[in-house]
Amino acid sequence: METIQEQDKKVSPKDVFLHLLAIITLYISSITFLVLIFQYINIYFPDALNGGYYAIESAYSSIRFAIATLVVVFPVYIFTTRFLNKSYESNPTKRNIRIRKWLVYFTLFVAALVVIGDLVTLIYNLLGGEVTIRFLLKASTVLFVVVSVFTYYFSDLKKYKTE
Repeated sequence: METIQEQDKKVSPKDVFLHLLAIITLYISSITFLVLIFQYINIYFPDALNGGYYAIESAYSSIRFAIATLVVVFPVYIFTTRFLNKSYESNPTKRNIRIRKWLVYFTLFVAALVVIGDLVTLIYNLLGGEVTIRFLLKASTVLFVVVSVFTYYFSDLKKYKTE
């Protein structure tokens, strides 16, 4: 006979669905937010070599798509995360299910790789003398988003130390 803790650690299809939904909507929201900010940077700090009507129209089109995506996807992420957090409050052992651990650690891994890649790119361009305000703003935006995601999930892991 299984103990209550062993039963709580079992992963149901609902758990898999909710955790995958939360992580995928987080990734989509993060990428779409970056696209939105990048396009605003492209509009307000135009590239002299890649300008013109079509570049601006392309930026506006990307902005419309990014806003439409964020309006739909980000609330789903917020709702799913709140739902999962409420379920953790009522049943704290659910924080230990494997799907959650794998997805959180995978997210931390990806975030760490993106920060490393962003910093390498920044230093490479600094050493090459090819730094523009556009590049610095875009690198800062990526760093901000990735560090925010990393900090949120890392603090969650530390706050609720799991096995």
